[in-house]
Amino acid sequence: MDKLLIEGGKPLEGSVRISGAKNAALPAMAAALLTCERVELDNIPRVRDIITMGRLLAYMTATVEVPELPPTAMIIQAKTVNGAEAPYDLVRTMRASILTLGPLVARNGSARVSLPGGCSIGARPVDLHLKALEQMGAEIGTSHGYVEARVPGGGRLPGGNVVFDKITVTGTENVLMAAALAKGETKIENAAREPEISDLANLLIKMGADIQGAGTSTIRVQGKEKLHGARHTIIPDRIEAGTFLVAGAITNGSLEITDCVPEHLASVISKLRETGVEIRQTAPCTLAVRGAKKLGAADVITEEYPGFATDMQAQFMALVTQAKGTSTITERIFENRFLHASEMMRMGANISIEGRRATVHGPTTLSGTNVIASDLRASASLVLAALVAQGETVIDRVYHIDRGYERIEEKLSSVGAHIRRIS
Repeated sequence: MDKLLIEGGKPLEGSVRISGAKNAALPAMAAALLTCERVELDNIPRVRDIITMGRLLAYMTATVEVPELPPTAMIIQAKTVNGAEAPYDLVRTMRASILTLGPLVARNGSARVSLPGGCSIGARPVDLHLKALEQMGAEIGTSHGYVEARVPGGGRLPGGNVVFDKITVTGTENVLMAAALAKGETKIENAAREPEISDLANLLIKMGADIQGAGTSTIRVQGKEKLHGARHTIIPDRIEAGTFLVAGAITNGSLEITDCVPEHLASVISKLRETGVEIRQTAPCTLAVRGAKKLGAADVITEEYPGFATDMQAQFMALVTQAKGTSTITERIFENRFLHASEMMRMGANISIEGRRATVHGPTTLSGTNVIASDLRASASLVLAALVAQGETVIDRVYHIDRGYERIEEKLSSVGAHIRRIS
């Protein structure tokens, strides 16, 4: 099992290009199931979750091509969808597999998808997805670990008024895709507003869908009988960009972050500036970050977009271990997302946990040691902590980080980090 070996204490300097967003690429790949024509995607990150989704689509008899040039391209064509099933063996490591449910039932009139696996960061129930599809006219059941959905009497989903009790990104994406092939209008209320939602809507519109309001809390979709192929470029990964902003800050370095969308990072930039970090936009898609010699404490509450992203909470915790004063981090999205805190404490961090709130007292001198990654973003936070720690840190279970960060050790090495992969 691979590990990362990191020697801390090296300021990062140079330029890092941000990859395409995994969380935008996965629903875009699932959307290819809505048509029998070719869907050509670019800026696809080469990460483990993308590979898993590709295998899942191939299992459904879609063709998935990854051409050598450009290296970020992918071509998917689902002329037929065999069996409309997503088996457990393929989805057990990736929660995003549930995104195939909406497209499958919309196109085939039925679907059978295994309840997904993924990171152990708390409950991310699919009941919101299932209730929404029921509101669109699907019949839903669960049996032996599978979700089974079908349109009564066959044919197309009728569509309808979907009201989410709680904001859900993948739930909004699932309904958005299903609604694109429904008979009538579907109105989605309390919809997620993340940039990944808008990116998916832009792809669906290119495929012939009629969508209004993506990026707001109310989305209207006029269903079409058929969608066609399209070409689409995936948006940059705002979480990777935020992670590298923290990397520059925590090492007191000077980094240029290119091919990002600064407006997607507004809440993260605001909080980093609050700690004393200097961040400037030097071009339309470029940010420059310079660390502060003395970081100050700051409080964070995770919220749905455009609030502070839960996927940046662990990285921010690593940063404020080096900040003077007391910082509080309140996690409102997931109930079990402080697993990284205990590993940081093993490195010397002064952190206390009470329910959904973490209190961090700093600054503390971190020491390299052996730590274990519990989930994708926890992995990134431990890398950040290791970059500033004294001595060597070995991070185990880095398959988590491979799910969502493309060539992270290569990118960090290119800007001066002492990091390498070991077995």
